[in-house]
Amino acid sequence: MLNRRFILKSLALMPVLPALSFAKSEENGCSKLKTSLNSFSFDGPLKAGKINLFQVIDYCHEHNFDAVDITGYYFPGYPNVPNDDYLYDLKRKAIQLGLEISGTGIRTDFATTDVAKRKEQIQLVKNWIEVAQKLGAPVIRIFTGGATPQGHTWEQCANWIIEDIKECVDFGKNHGVIVAIQNHNDFIKTPAHLHYFFEKINDPWFGLIMDTGGFRGGETYNDTEETIKYAVNWQIKEKIFVDNVEMDTDIKRLIQIIKNSCYKGYIPIETLGAGDPHPKIQKLMSEIRKYL
Repeated sequence: MLNRRFILKSLALMPVLPALSFAKSEENGCSKLKTSLNSFSFDGPLKAGKINLFQVIDYCHEHNFDAVDITGYYFPGYPNVPNDDYLYDLKRKAIQLGLEISGTGIRTDFATTDVAKRKEQIQLVKNWIEVAQKLGAPVIRIFTGGATPQGHTWEQCANWIIEDIKECVDFGKNHGVIVAIQNHNDFIKTPAHLHYFFEKINDPWFGLIMDTGGFRGGETYNDTEETIKYAVNWQIKEKIFVDNVEMDTDIKRLIQIIKNSCYKGYIPIETLGAGDPHPKIQKLMSEIRKYL
């Protein structure tokens, strides 16, 4: 048995950790952010057949992303779902390289008076929810739709879209996949629009893909703070709009907003525009990593 006097003397000599050390660990524990790359950043090369999704996964591994966000448009045969062999090969590739799949996404438009077309959209979402489940993607992005049909108010259209999305969310819930809409400056334009949808649907399996370029008419950083509670995934872009004026994203300010919210999860980036995507991706990611 150790001598009691020796133990007390040893304890007295141990360094005292500063109180700030504990406070910092609490702060870091609030926001656990993981980097991801949305494959739309390679839209041109993918559509042209110059690269494929397996090469996008390689790129994410080589550039130290935590995850990859694989948009459905670039799967063979979209909007039809690919065969299981393709999906599982893609999933295995990501696993072998230590990458997670942060999400997937499809195009949908529920802002139509044509009930049959809306049912087709619901089935499309269900089909791709099953794809997301097989890939292990936690979230699938959908769009609400385009302009309000002539002869109807925004609220009237929103109400039938909400009923359609509820059906999708129920299906997602049974497959372990969160269904999320994007503030895409289409039918959804403002924080008020998002509040309306989330208050009506009110389901933990329904979320928001926070598009930092999607708010246009107001003060984007304030709009982001107001709606970040709904965010389950992101599309962080190089440019934002303030009062419809395009400008460079203040990455430091944006990351601080995310940290202040205690959002935990993926923060995929999505670069836009023509030309070589590589320098744009690397520049944006380098800036983000300064503040993580």
